[in-house]
Amino acid sequence: MRVLGIETSCDETAASVVALDGTSAPKILSNIVLSQIEEHAAFGGVVPEIAARAHVEALDGIVEAALADSGVALDEVDAIAATAGPGLVGGLIVGLMTAKAIAAAADKPLIAINHLEGHALTARLTDGLDFPYLLLLVSGGHTQIVAVRGVGDYQRWATTIDDALGEAFDKTAKMLGLPYPGGPNVEKAAMSGDASRFAFPRPMKGSAQPDFSFSGLKTAVRQAATAIAPLSDRDVADICASFQAAVADALGDRVARALARFRHEFPDKAKPALVVAGGVAANRTVKATLEALCAEAGFDFVAPPQELCTDNAAMIAWAGIERLRAGMADENAADFVPRSRWPLDSVSTPMVGSGRRGAKA
Repeated sequence: MRVLGIETSCDETAASVVALDGTSAPKILSNIVLSQIEEHAAFGGVVPEIAARAHVEALDGIVEAALADSGVALDEVDAIAATAGPGLVGGLIVGLMTAKAIAAAADKPLIAINHLEGHALTARLTDGLDFPYLLLLVSGGHTQIVAVRGVGDYQRWATTIDDALGEAFDKTAKMLGLPYPGGPNVEKAAMSGDASRFAFPRPMKGSAQPDFSFSGLKTAVRQAATAIAPLSDRDVADICASFQAAVADALGDRVARALARFRHEFPDKAKPALVVAGGVAANRTVKATLEALCAEAGFDFVAPPQELCTDNAAMIAWAGIERLRAGMADENAADFVPRSRWPLDSVSTPMVGSGRRGAKA
C-alpha cells in the first residue's frame, strides 16, 4: 500500500510517499518539506495570503519531487491523502484542490485528512505504538491532551482556554525583539538566562479544571519587559529562561493529571505511553520535564523525530494508510470542503471560538 500525502495547512508546503508492505514496518519513501520562514520573517508571523500564494507556486514541484524521490510512479500510488483542515483556509484550498485534481486525473481514491489526526497517528508510523495511548499536542495552533483509542476514535481531555503554547512562544519572542520563528529563538536565548529572576505565573497549576491557559503568562512577560525597558541582552535571556520554566512547570502539572486519568481509564494497558507532538515538542526544557514525569509515573515517553513533529506530509500519507486499511476511506471525499476549524474530537464541548464555522479548539 502506497499513499501520496499533501500538507499545506500553514507555512510549509509538503508532499510525501509512505508505503506499508504486509506485516513489515511502514517506510517513508520520500518526505519533501519547503518552509516559508523567509517569506514571513519580516512580519514576525505567518501572513495567510502570502502563505497561500507560496503554496500555489511551489506545490506542483514539491509533489513531483516527492514522487521522484520515492521511486514510485503516480499510477503505482494507491491513494492521495491531503490535509483538509484545520488550518489557514487559503493554504487548505490549494492543497486539497491539487489533491482532488491529481486523484481525478489518475483515477485514485482521495482521502481528506484532519491535520490533527496526522499528528495523533505519527507515533504508530515511527514507533509502531499500539492503541490506546495519550497524546500531548503542543504547536503554534493547538495545545491539547487527547486519548487516542483507535483510528478515528479520539477523546479530548484538555485544551487551551485561550492561546496555544506555540503562539505564546512566538508572541513572547516578538515582544522581546527576537526573530521569527519564536520558539527556537526563545529557547536559544534562555540557555544563558537566569530562570529564577522573574516569578512568572504557572497558569492553571493545581486547578481541578484539566485545561491549559497561556494568555496570562504572556501578559506577565509583557509587563516585566515594559517595566525594565530598554532591555539588555541579559534581560532578554532572563525573561526567556523564566518564561520557559513557567511553561514547563505548568505543562507538567496539567500532564500529570492526564497520566493519572489514563491509568484509571485504561487499567489493563501494560505499557502506557505519552506521545508528544508539535513544534514545541522540540523544546529541550519542556521535553526534559515531560520525560521525568513519565519516568516517575511509569509511562513510556514517545517523541517522533523533530521533522515528523512539525508539519509534514508523511504524517498525512500515513493517516491515509491507517484509514484505508481500517476501511474508513470516504467515497465522497471529492466533494469535501476545506475546514479552517475541525476538532479532532467532535463530541467534547469546544473551549475556544465556537462560532458558526465550528469550534477552533
